[in-house]
Amino acid sequence: MHNFIKSVLLGSALSLASLAAEPVAGQPWASGALNIESGILWEIGTGTPFAYRLVPTQLSWRSAEFAGHVFSDGSRIVLRHRLTLIATLIQIGPESHYIGVAGSPSLEWWDKTGTCSLYTGSGGGFGVTDARGIKGGLGQDFTLNWFIRGGLEIVTAKNARFNAGIMYQHMSDGGMTKPNPGIDALGFTLGYGWAY
Repeated sequence: MHNFIKSVLLGSALSLASLAAEPVAGQPWASGALNIESGILWEIGTGTPFAYRLVPTQLSWRSAEFAGHVFSDGSRIVLRHRLTLIATLIQIGPESHYIGVAGSPSLEWWDKTGTCSLYTGSGGGFGVTDARGIKGGLGQDFTLNWFIRGGLEIVTAKNARFNAGIMYQHMSDGGMTKPNPGIDALGFTLGYGWAY
């Protein structure tokens, strides 16, 4: 599994380097986009005795810009809607997987060329896992999620988007079972996207 992760990271970096210098087609905030991202998150909280390691894969839709501001230097702040399907492999922990949905705004600062963006967002949703009733694990199958993310996105000539970021994610049942330790995980994500 470690060799697979290294291969994905190396392939993403080489693809980004080979395409980043090409000219960009269109304004990336003027149309919707689909993104697929994956990464690794590690438990950072103190609520559970398990050293959780999560491998989330997310398929996200972002709308065209619905609010924004253009600065005098040509750069701009853009606000977009973002909806995400989540499939998480739980590599370390009593559960084995998590399937969910989440929604959030996507706040993006774009440079004047429209090729580079810094992004952030915070939101949440719900999903299901395979809770096993083990002390320190998730208390039930139905689980709420909440996240904060941020990173860098590069757009290429084919209007493909590559991104790298950091992500914090919390999963718990919102106090519906006692105890309710939850998972607090932090890590990185890499992704690829395209406009439509």
